[in-house]
Amino acid sequence: MQLENKVVIITGAGSGIGAASAALLAKHKALVIVSDVNSEKAQNVADQIKISGGEAFAFKADVSKFEEVELLISQTIKDHGKLDVMINSAGIGGENQRKTAEHTLEDWDNVIAVNQTGVFYCMKVALQQMMKQGHGNIINIASLAGLKPSGYNLSYSASKFAVVGMTKSAALEYGRGNIRINAVCPGYTNSALLDKLLASRPDMGETLKKLIPMDRFGEADEIAEAVAWLASDNSKYITGQTITLDGGTSLL
Repeated sequence: MQLENKVVIITGAGSGIGAASAALLAKHKALVIVSDVNSEKAQNVADQIKISGGEAFAFKADVSKFEEVELLISQTIKDHGKLDVMINSAGIGGENQRKTAEHTLEDWDNVIAVNQTGVFYCMKVALQQMMKQGHGNIINIASLAGLKPSGYNLSYSASKFAVVGMTKSAALEYGRGNIRINAVCPGYTNSALLDKLLASRPDMGETLKKLIPMDRFGEADEIAEAVAWLASDNSKYITGQTITLDGGTSLL
């Protein structure tokens, strides 16, 4: 992976795919800004990276607040002089699994604020810097739920379809500016989000695995491999694409 000396911001990097991506990119000699709304989790990930010999800094930021996104990126530029890669991994699910007519307004507002508006904020500010420096790379963590229908989960599905659309639209706009923008679409992956879903029904795990030809859930480390490839110069002729890692679920 050609990642050495790249300055990378990863949101939602306190756990799950974000944390796994931070560790892997740092292993490949990138300087990683580990950002999360939970400062303790962000610091723990950054500390582990440093213990392993990598370079990382923790930064608390709520992506649903524009001024915090601005501060995250402006401070990175101030401290490190550039922003090579922006990885938008922050995401949440709704508190309830309900059909559309019963979907709560609170779930809608909260999920859209983080998963959709938060990605927009991060792209908007990062692109301004990337245009100034003449290069850049944005990777959005979308979902299989952004490629095919997902019931009982309207706000999450809507937000992830939006992320895929924003990825493609922005890639079209900024390709000539030497800026690449792609999305990673994981299927069911072992994470806090999946744990929450499985806790809602004792039989949910086996039900979901029946939808996966590989008969298992994905691991955050496996998704991170795709993120790292997109972040590296090894993938420098790909933009506006979605990479799906779902154990074959989308084939059904």
